[in-house]
Amino acid sequence: MQDRFPAQERFSDGAQYIAGRLTKGTSGVTHTVVDPATGEDVLTYELAGADDVDAAVAAARAAFAGWSAATPGERSDALHRFAAVLAGHAEDLARAESLQCGKPLKLTREFDVPGTIDNTSFFAGAARHLAGQSAGEYSGDHTSYVRREPIGVVGSIAPWNYPLQMAAWKILPAIAAGNTIVLKPAELTPLTSLLFAQAATEAGIPDGVVNIVTGTGRAAGERLVGHPDVAMTSFTGSTAVGKRVAEVATATVKRLHLELGGKAPLLVFDDADLEAAANGAVAGALINTGQDCTAATRAYVQRPLYEAFVARTAALMETVRVGDPFAPGTDLGPLVSHVQRDRVASFVDRARGYARVVTGGEAPRGELEKGAYYLPTLIADAAQDSEVVQSEIFGPVLVVLPFDGDDEGVALANDTPYGLAASAWTRDVFRANRATREIKAGCVWINDHIPIISEMPHGGYKASGFGKDMSVYSFDEYTQVKHVMFDNTAVARKPWHRTVFGDS
Repeated sequence: MQDRFPAQERFSDGAQYIAGRLTKGTSGVTHTVVDPATGEDVLTYELAGADDVDAAVAAARAAFAGWSAATPGERSDALHRFAAVLAGHAEDLARAESLQCGKPLKLTREFDVPGTIDNTSFFAGAARHLAGQSAGEYSGDHTSYVRREPIGVVGSIAPWNYPLQMAAWKILPAIAAGNTIVLKPAELTPLTSLLFAQAATEAGIPDGVVNIVTGTGRAAGERLVGHPDVAMTSFTGSTAVGKRVAEVATATVKRLHLELGGKAPLLVFDDADLEAAANGAVAGALINTGQDCTAATRAYVQRPLYEAFVARTAALMETVRVGDPFAPGTDLGPLVSHVQRDRVASFVDRARGYARVVTGGEAPRGELEKGAYYLPTLIADAAQDSEVVQSEIFGPVLVVLPFDGDDEGVALANDTPYGLAASAWTRDVFRANRATREIKAGCVWINDHIPIISEMPHGGYKASGFGKDMSVYSFDEYTQVKHVMFDNTAVARKPWHRTVFGDS
């Protein structure tokens, strides 16, 4: 067994982080984090209850006055220190993320952790550029300008597929803008959210600015979202749960940001580079074992390339090395849990009745049987209205369908309730531009699928939610916009007063 991460030792004081210290939950209920690669217990901790949420919100509220009054330069300096601290703990972060999620160590070392550090550095700079509209005399008699102000205490909920990066995406824009935050990570995967919060304290970010409550959605999540002292909620997760979050949040008229499910199409035109498209499809479908809301899940291939694409994609999938996340050479780890593995398997098993499973479609045998593994799977010949085409599977499964004309391809790409991400593969600039215009998704890649950067926004259309993570656009979620207007005339009776004081 490769060296993992000593979770029980590191979180012996509890899995809640409130006002700058670890503490135990008070719900009276325990939860055990399980290594999905081995089925072994990693950490048993007390879940957060309503009292823990209340304490975390109170800590955030107490810290808000001081943190919101800090200058942009002071917040920027703190975030720069934060990035440096994270870089110093990079290996711990990578190992903890791999342990709780089953991600291959090369993925956490090369993607999750560097991306999080880069995001922190980006917001360190962005904190100094919270600009409103420049001043102007728009009425002729007044000077107007716009202020951006923090909202208050943010209550956020992050998913289990990218615990570290989602913690960063929630926390960083919120605190860069001067808010304080209480984050609820998934109870399956709390380790890196806690490490992230500890790093914030180590960097000198004041106690109470970043708080973590680790509990169930029903007990801790709903209390956080509905809390009267929480001014905004940001949620990433399934569309079904997002609807419940919206229901609870709107009861207290909170600002709401939702990043929800996806069913990303990969649209391959007949002039595309077949080898590039097949490689992109496999990488885009299998990253994080397919547990990615932007993963390529539906490949639409123009008919002249269809059979060759199916054959080449299947062949590439069969080269992917499934194994222990900590072992050198592993390409694909387990799913996050046996429950998730069985859910994915059930989609594929039902699809056998109406489609062709080209490769994969089962759990591996032998030494991997104890883990939540599932082989890379390619499904062909499914109908557009079938379950595997329309529903979010969230596993290492790619469905391939043919199309004829360009109009049909674009229409099929748009034909799901979701609109988070998509890609188009072509050598034709006009086809590429058409795809970017007409595909209804928050991100459209051309001749690639998956890369993200801190400077650009991430968020969806339709049932994939609304609002943006990352980039300066995220400040639209985490700030209030205030119009300030000064009279420039020093006249007691203004011309418009005649609407109240008579005719002149």
